[in-house]
Amino acid sequence: MLRETIFLKLAVLLIGTPVLALCIFWLPWFSREAAEQYPKLAFLQYPFLIGVYITAIAFFMALYQALKLLSYIDKNNAFSDLSVKALKTIKYCAIIISGLYVVFLPLFYFIGEIDDAPGIIVLGLVIIFASAVIAVFAAVLQKLLKNAIEIKSENDLTV
Repeated sequence: MLRETIFLKLAVLLIGTPVLALCIFWLPWFSREAAEQYPKLAFLQYPFLIGVYITAIAFFMALYQALKLLSYIDKNNAFSDLSVKALKTIKYCAIIISGLYVVFLPLFYFIGEIDDAPGIIVLGLVIIFASAVIAVFAAVLQKLLKNAIEIKSENDLTV
């Protein structure tokens, strides 16, 4: 079991590292260049950055909770309230990401119209859909884990 969780922990770190690098290095440069290249959209530079950074914070919180969940599995503590809490946090982070992108979807449409790039709208929809799927999956796992913990505690009381 330890080998699999180490693989998953590495996968989580490999997912998070490029996103962190993009947030630190590429995103400020991109927003500055976009504001210079498209003066009509310059007023959106800071709302765009704020929205993406809030999304990144929620994303990294979810990754941290996933690492905590994997460490609970390593310690044979997977069926605990701590695991339920981690799944609940992951669910809320995914809901925050979906909600932010639903709010910013008109902005994607506006940018797509000005730049004549309808693909940016599809990108926004993909992010909304993917994070909604993650939220639903985390909610289902949370409910299943709660039920398993209840059954386990009932079985412990009968013995």
